[in-house]
Amino acid sequence: MGERPQSSILDAFSLKGRVALVTGAARGIGQAAACALAEAGADIALLDRLDLSESDALVQARGRRSAALSRDLTDLTPAAAEAIVADVVTALGRVDILVNNAGIIRRGAAATYAETDWHETIAINLSATFFLSQAFARLLLARGQPGKIINVASMLSFQGGTTVPAYAAAKSGIAGITRALANEWAGQGINVNAIAPGYMATELTSALRANPERAEPMLARIPAGRWGDASDVQGAVVFLSSDAAAYIHGAILPIDGGWLAS
Repeated sequence: MGERPQSSILDAFSLKGRVALVTGAARGIGQAAACALAEAGADIALLDRLDLSESDALVQARGRRSAALSRDLTDLTPAAAEAIVADVVTALGRVDILVNNAGIIRRGAAATYAETDWHETIAINLSATFFLSQAFARLLLARGQPGKIINVASMLSFQGGTTVPAYAAAKSGIAGITRALANEWAGQGINVNAIAPGYMATELTSALRANPERAEPMLARIPAGRWGDASDVQGAVVFLSSDAAAYIHGAILPIDGGWLAS
């Protein structure tokens, strides 16, 4: 085989002309993903129930268009998911990439875990991911348009965790639906993959990191020797959103500083 010109592989990472919907985009991993996709050339629809003004400004500072969608995914229905996708198309003209990042964590002993915590965690972390993926894919399939779905899994997609039964169930479910949807849609031009962040220095892990009895041994186990940062996911999100990942389907990519290898 002849060598490909250097520009051709670099061009495969470009997202110019594309539109991404990023959920949970007000801060943390979602905000970092939105900024990275914008830097790669995509316009961004930002979705969160929190204030999106900071993320909106960061995207626009990178020279891209943005649309802020204030939505609560707790009781998302298939019809509401379709309305969100339609709103993105109305605001930005199209949609090519979906990053299902929105998530919460509710801690508690399994024996006394609250019913409301269970239902809300499953609703936001798992059900909303499926219904948004369904609505996104339905639009693309009807148009014969390719697309990319990037789900946000977790180390608890591989492990059980402690005092987070709903979160562990939801993130295990994310791994399962990533594979299931990839099986159905790979042949129709839709790539479905996931990233699995390790122990990141974000709000979701603040309680864990504040507990020395748990935080110190966990940090000692991470071969990289540090907590992850939201910026550590950026390269993987751009890659999985790009043509460079055209033949990758159903993958769950750990971004964990080596945790799973240790």
